[in-house]
Amino acid sequence: MGEKPNQTNPVEQYILLAKQAKGAAAVQLVKQVLEAPEVYVFGELMDMPNITNLKNNPQHAPYFELLQLFAYGVYGDYIKESSKFPQLTPTMLTKLRHLTIVSMATGQKSIPLVTLGNQLGLTSTRELEDLIIEAMYTDIIHGKLDQKNGILELDHAIGRDIKPEDLPNIVATLQSWCDTCDTMLANIDQLITRANSDKEKHLKHRNSLETEVLNIKASLKTQAQEGDEALVSDSRDHDKKRPAKKGIRASSSKFWPKSS
Repeated sequence: MGEKPNQTNPVEQYILLAKQAKGAAAVQLVKQVLEAPEVYVFGELMDMPNITNLKNNPQHAPYFELLQLFAYGVYGDYIKESSKFPQLTPTMLTKLRHLTIVSMATGQKSIPLVTLGNQLGLTSTRELEDLIIEAMYTDIIHGKLDQKNGILELDHAIGRDIKPEDLPNIVATLQSWCDTCDTMLANIDQLITRANSDKEKHLKHRNSLETEVLNIKASLKTQAQEGDEALVSDSRDHDKKRPAKKGIRASSSKFWPKSS
């Protein structure tokens, strides 16, 4: 699969507008964001001073709470406290259900359609399947709809905004992960040091053995040479001690004739 071209963050244009929008204008901006396609994260917008100030006005505060609902909540939260929120348009309701699917995908990769229907307030299988397919087309979830077995198999889902109160736990988790990585790296360094030390000892031992073998060969060669020289010397000494053979001289005695 090829990489998708870089796209501008859809919420950026609303962040720029939030710098100037105040009061009722900020409320209208919130409504636009909650209905805007492809906008599923709201943390940066909520951090804008003009949007944050909505909670200080009793008339506008419900819209700030509605923005928080879309940032952190799910469809069930809206049903439990629907009286404190403004009326949702059909587009807002669909987006909130999409975000609910994203939240459910974070904890599990296989979700029965019955469970999804209960969490999303949908009794019609057709409506539920259409909602899931639309969520896939908007690219907020990747997966497969198994209609035969009534299961949504999820491979990927976008990340949602993080609640401020969850940050300490996230930081602690990341710190623990970093500490574990540091420990593993230290152990690896120890193993590398030990391996290098063992290698150095092995090389020294091999060199020592090679030197010893060379010394033994040299010693044997010297002994062999000395043995040969001793044999030659003994042979010469033996030859010197052997008596010389005397030659046979002619007899000068006279032969007397036999008497008859």
